[in-house]
Amino acid sequence: MTKAARSRKSFFAGLTALTAAFLLAGCSAGGSGEFRAHYPLKSDAKPHPGVVKAHKFPIHGIDVSKWQGEIDWYEVKRAGTAFAFIKATEGGDHLDERFRENWEGARRAGVPRGAYHFMFWCRSAEEQAAWFRQNVPRDADALPPVLDVEWNGHSKTCPKRIDPELARQKIAVMLKAMTAHTGKKPIIYTDIPFHADVLEGHHYDNPFWLRSVAAEPHERYNNRNWKLWQFTTTGRIPGIKGAVDRNAFAGTRTEWNRYLALNGAGPRQVASADDEAEPPAE
Repeated sequence: MTKAARSRKSFFAGLTALTAAFLLAGCSAGGSGEFRAHYPLKSDAKPHPGVVKAHKFPIHGIDVSKWQGEIDWYEVKRAGTAFAFIKATEGGDHLDERFRENWEGARRAGVPRGAYHFMFWCRSAEEQAAWFRQNVPRDADALPPVLDVEWNGHSKTCPKRIDPELARQKIAVMLKAMTAHTGKKPIIYTDIPFHADVLEGHHYDNPFWLRSVAAEPHERYNNRNWKLWQFTTTGRIPGIKGAVDRNAFAGTRTEWNRYLALNGAGPRQVASADDEAEPPAE
């Protein structure tokens, strides 16, 4: 081996060792704030290239139900999760088995949380509103409630699609009842088929939370501004053993702080000096 070859070998060996040391330091720094803050933004079992822009938004959160099993909310908080929406009720007689456990767990860990109701189209809106009021606490520090409206295509008892006008009437009843119960303007969660069938072309004062796991929301929803974007259902977050839905907030850290303050929800996020350089929503 020539002297030049030995020199090159020594250089690359040193570079390899330095890289390995850096990676090992990163892995062993599981308690560092920087590692925790960035880990959730990069963890997805099946990332889709069409939603890469979601990772540019600084505020990310999750939505959960019984299907996530037992959650370590302190780990979820330490991972940098800014908010959680927790399934509470469905239809007029179903309470998620882990709602109360998750509701209190998130509160104790300091994760801002809100409750969501899954709309069941074969039950009257009045019955569903009463069920929501009965089971969801009126906590002053909670995020606004969410009305989840999508077709119940997988339901064994109610798979049909009702008339769009009737669906909008039911939605109006629920939104009014949820506002009265919580004192906060509900968020409307929806997916692409339901929005196209029922909501497209209709104005709502409520913020929208849009599901779009293969493209940016503006590519799938015509003229619909959004507050939250559900960009994957296969996310990975410390504190949750399996897959979890991940969501981005449409705004900067400063705007998130303002949103929390306006809704009496806490605790607050700390703003950074480069907030306003973050991308706006489409």
